[in-house]
Amino acid sequence: MNAAMNLFPAFKARYGSWAVVAGASEGLGSAYAHALAERGLNVLTIARRLPALERDAQLIRDRYRVQVRTLALDLSTQEAAAEFAQAIADLDIGLLVCNAALWLIEEFSASELRQHQRMVDLNCRSILSLVHPLAQRFQAQKRGGIVIMSSLSGMQGAALLGTYAATKAFDTVLAEGLWAELHPYGVDVLACVAGAMATPGFYQVTPASQQARALPAYPGEVARRTLDALADKKQQPIFIPAAGPRWANALGRLMTRAARVRFFSRMNRQIYGQAMQTQKNDL
Repeated sequence: MNAAMNLFPAFKARYGSWAVVAGASEGLGSAYAHALAERGLNVLTIARRLPALERDAQLIRDRYRVQVRTLALDLSTQEAAAEFAQAIADLDIGLLVCNAALWLIEEFSASELRQHQRMVDLNCRSILSLVHPLAQRFQAQKRGGIVIMSSLSGMQGAALLGTYAATKAFDTVLAEGLWAELHPYGVDVLACVAGAMATPGFYQVTPASQQARALPAYPGEVARRTLDALADKKQQPIFIPAAGPRWANALGRLMTRAARVRFFSRMNRQIYGQAMQTQKNDL
């Protein structure tokens, strides 16, 4: 048994027998579900598309011999909070991964208001609906873990991604506040500030000629590194899992705020182009 395998029993003891992954039908969410199952946790996966969830759930059951429950749920709706609370009522949940997100790559004035409002509903309000009941539970039991997926985009505003960037800034700052409140109770909280990811959504919205330039990270590697960082005794509230985003963030910190906004706006326009008008729901 190697050193990594020796860590898995401790990970399960720290976080309990069940984990929840929201936004789990593909890409990074699926990678989190597999990484958690590899560590011996049973998994509740949530997404809108039940067939995709069920296919992946069976793969996880067969590969890791753990229990997997699936929940088809549109987290952007008002009813989602009550349905989620009911789904977790009988489970010993010790870890939550908030990965569901909506993004829109388009000029703000050229898009419909309802698209931006739904982005706020899913990227911000649904996080509160997921985190609140489990934060109460984790605090009472004095153990647990919360991962909120954020983005390098949330470190500053930028053209084509203004609303998305604002929602991710919300996620990062929320995670920092929760870290400060819950860490004294033995609850680990982490905002994973990711960059481009080699997911189906990335390849759908990014022109082939620009994909290498975006330096996409691999979902499985990001999930494993983030879970390791969550359990680290020296854990900080923000974790940047890949070299590309770390480099870009460090470079941005050397600039004035205005220069940083201009720099990332220029990058967005060069990578996606004015004609890029794609909405993607990574559920």
